[in-house]
Amino acid sequence: MTCASNGKEALDRFSGSFYPIVLIDWIMPEMDGLELCAALRKNSGPGYVYIIFVTAKESKIDVVQALENGADDYVTKPFDRKELLARIQTGLRVLKLEQSLKQANEEIRALSFTDPLTGLYNRGYLNENLPREISRSLRYSRPLHIIMCDIDRFKIVNDTYGHQVGDEVLRSFAELMKNSVRQKVDWVARYGGEEFMLVLPETDASGAETVSERLRDAIGKKRFDARGKSIRITASFGITGFRPAHGERIVTPDILLMEADRALLKAKQAGRNRVEIYTRR
Repeated sequence: MTCASNGKEALDRFSGSFYPIVLIDWIMPEMDGLELCAALRKNSGPGYVYIIFVTAKESKIDVVQALENGADDYVTKPFDRKELLARIQTGLRVLKLEQSLKQANEEIRALSFTDPLTGLYNRGYLNENLPREISRSLRYSRPLHIIMCDIDRFKIVNDTYGHQVGDEVLRSFAELMKNSVRQKVDWVARYGGEEFMLVLPETDASGAETVSERLRDAIGKKRFDARGKSIRITASFGITGFRPAHGERIVTPDILLMEADRALLKAKQAGRNRVEIYTRR
C-alpha cells in the first residue's frame, strides 16, 4: 500500500507503478478527486483500476457525479472500517473476474492463431504478423528472410498409408522445424496442407540458406514413425527476403510470399529436395 498527499502526486505514482485499487478523497489540493478519477480512466495500464471514493461529500448529486466520472464505489465519511474493508474485498473479486476474463480472451486469441493439427501458427497469424516483421526490419534497417517449405510428393504418403498416418508425419515434421529455429526470434507457420513458412528476422540470404540446407538434410535423414510405419520423406525450400541497407525496394507481404513461392516452384522443377533463392531481375 502507498499513499499520496494530493491528486497530482497520486497520478504521478502511476507513471512508474500500477495500483489495482485506489481510494480517493474528493477534496484535495492541486487536483481534486474527480479530476484524478477521470485522469486514471484515460490512463492506459496493464489492468483495470477499481476506484473507491472515500469522502465527506454525501449528497445523491455528489454520488452520481463521482460514478459518472468513473468511480466504482462510494463511501461517505465518517466510515465504518468493516464496511470499507468489505467494499475493498468486493473490488478484489471484480478484479479477479476481470483477470480471469482477460486470460480467457488471451487463450481464445492464441487458439485462433494456432493450427490445430501441428500446433504451429496458422495462416491468420502469418497474415497479421508478417507485415509487422517487415515494418520492423525496414524501420531499423535490419535483414529479414522467409522460407517457404513444402513436403515432396506428400500425396503419396496419404494415398499409401492413409490420412491418419499422414497427419502424424505432419506433426512430426512441424516439431522438427519448430525445434530447428531460434526460439522467441524466428517463427514457423503452417501455410496450408503440407506447406510451411519460416520467418527469420535479423537473417540475411546466406543465413536463410544455411537454415534451409540444415533442415533439408535433417528431414532427408529422419525416419518418421507413424502408427507402426517408418516413412522417409524429403522437402523443397524457396527463400526470399531483403536487406534494407543494400538498397531500397518495395517490400510487402504479398511480394515476399510470391517470391518465395516462385523460388519453391523452381526447386520443385529442378528435381525436388532442393533449396532455391529467389533471384530478382
